[in-house]
Amino acid sequence: MTSSPTIAAVRLTPVLVADPPLLNTQGVHQPQTPRLVIEVETTGGVVGLGETYGDGHCLALAARLAEALKGHPVANVNLLLRIAESLAASDGGDLDESVSAGGLRGAQSLHKLVRSVVSGFEVACLDALGRTLGLPVHVLLGGKVRDQVPYAAYLFYKWDRHPGGPVDHWGAALDPAGLVAQARRMVELHGFDSFKLKGGVFPPEQEVAAIRALAEAFPGRPLRLDPNGAWSVPTALRVAEQLSDVLEYLEDPTAGTAAMAELAARSPLPLATNMCVTGFEEVREAFTAGAVQVVLSDHHYWGGLRATQQLAAVCRTFGVGLSMHSNTHLGISLAAMTQVAATLPNLDHPCDSHYPWLTEDVITSQHRFHSGSLTVTDTPGLGVELDRTALERLHRRWTEDDGTLRERDDTAAIRRAVPGWTSSTW
Repeated sequence: MTSSPTIAAVRLTPVLVADPPLLNTQGVHQPQTPRLVIEVETTGGVVGLGETYGDGHCLALAARLAEALKGHPVANVNLLLRIAESLAASDGGDLDESVSAGGLRGAQSLHKLVRSVVSGFEVACLDALGRTLGLPVHVLLGGKVRDQVPYAAYLFYKWDRHPGGPVDHWGAALDPAGLVAQARRMVELHGFDSFKLKGGVFPPEQEVAAIRALAEAFPGRPLRLDPNGAWSVPTALRVAEQLSDVLEYLEDPTAGTAAMAELAARSPLPLATNMCVTGFEEVREAFTAGAVQVVLSDHHYWGGLRATQQLAAVCRTFGVGLSMHSNTHLGISLAAMTQVAATLPNLDHPCDSHYPWLTEDVITSQHRFHSGSLTVTDTPGLGVELDRTALERLHRRWTEDDGTLRERDDTAAIRRAVPGWTSSTW
């Protein structure tokens, strides 16, 4: 085995993963969500794992990038973005409405699509390189500064089942009592010490009451509220004033950098985002305007683990706090999040994670939180192994789908249950 192997093959496996009926301002999570599992195999026979979004635009670009990478050194991850950008540009650089529409990730662009795809390949290459050299990914990124990465309990308003499906084991949470019960169970199962509520679902007064109930049930614990830009500046200011004594920050209370800057100038609470700052091209405007005080990084958005480190350095330079965003991901992505989070000196807040909501995975041993944290492994690569039986089962679900679930669309999902439903703003 050589120290600098090349890429012999890339395997792409789209899957559909079970997702509970979690509510947000865009609608409800689908019964299954699409993800893409990436395997990069080297000439030495080592296979590295990566993961990213499984929607159609990601799959199309990933297929072209997979073919283009054969024969390239697995260690030269600097090539990935340049090759992917060239491939995307050769398609004309145009996005149709389904990609540019935005949603919970903020306004979309070709650059963000490219970075989302590149992120999965970069992780797979680093995993393969780490396995080849016998080193964990965090060592390839410069070494860990912590042995444990803290995560927050991610609370959701939710139905007790998907329409027509069985009751899930979490049950419903549609009021403060339901959310407190959900939070207590998160603590019992995983030991979380801080809590984030996905808001923008009910009128702000109801969500203020929910945060108050959580603060009473868990006195002194850090709390966050994220309505995904569903509020006007006056509404967000009113909520910030009402909850200034219990929230550590408000996340994307209003939409867009200009509105966030207007609010930040008057808010008694720091403002966080994973919507108006999701790429380096958005940093200058937001930071110079003082629009955000905390950025929730996401290696899928930013183009990989090394880009996440670059973002952390920029945040440190501007005195902006740092945490980590989560999407509905599998254990491969959670391993990648944990490896890079271990290397960030300025990880100022526990990371988000949807992972406790997961009931199935493609790795042989699911991650286990202890006291709300994940241990940073020193196993070569990411420290996870692929469960091929599970992968094949989830891929078969994808192949058998009629196309309804292959694109993540929370609004379409809720309209199937509630015809004519429209999102609310306050």
